[in-house]
Amino acid sequence: MQKIWTIAKKELRSFFDSLMAYVMLVLFLGFTGFFTWMPSGQDIFLINQATMQPFFGIAYWTLFFFVPLLTMRGIAEEKRSGTLELLLTKPVTDWQFVTGKFLSTLMLIGIALLLTIPYYITISRLGPIDHGAVIAGYTGLLLMSSAYIGIGIFASSVSRNQIVAVLLALLIGIFFHIIFDILARGVSGITGEVLHYLSISTHFESLSRGVIDTKDLIYFLSITFLGLLGSVSILSKRSLSDA
Repeated sequence: MQKIWTIAKKELRSFFDSLMAYVMLVLFLGFTGFFTWMPSGQDIFLINQATMQPFFGIAYWTLFFFVPLLTMRGIAEEKRSGTLELLLTKPVTDWQFVTGKFLSTLMLIGIALLLTIPYYITISRLGPIDHGAVIAGYTGLLLMSSAYIGIGIFASSVSRNQIVAVLLALLIGIFFHIIFDILARGVSGITGEVLHYLSISTHFESLSRGVIDTKDLIYFLSITFLGLLGSVSILSKRSLSDA
């Protein structure tokens, strides 16, 4: 665990050293703040209700695009700079390396979400708010980000080109974010149920309403695990080919 934490801290520090973290935080707070508070048809003043749903709705889309930008350099940059081979010679397992990369990005997302707590405090003072739904909604955003981080790291492990990594992560992610949901609406029976279950919106909407179900937790954690497992598999093959 110490090695994972060391890698995570190093990667988190690199985000801030490269200014990427600051840019991401400013843009995230800007987008979510604007659409939460400004007239858009869904802001809290027009719907006349103290709720965090407008924030969760825009954060759902904002993180979909931001996470691949954060993960694109994770392993692809190590490959491009040639430091991956050096890291693989150190007493660090592929799982520790990948998990450290994952944890650093998740911590950055966590920081971004913590900075939106003033939204919650302000809205709660405008009227009665469902605190349980807010906690579940934030949990849903973290779990969704976790899944996309897993996908993003896998995409980054496939290519040494960061642009390719971003596009691949978005391509994979768009199936879970949009396409499975669209396909589920036109298909009935078991196939429709499977497609409906594979859609991230199905599970996120449930959490954002305040319903924390085991099947939703398993869904997000499974995607995360499969993404990290795929990354480790790619690194293992590389290690074997270099042996």
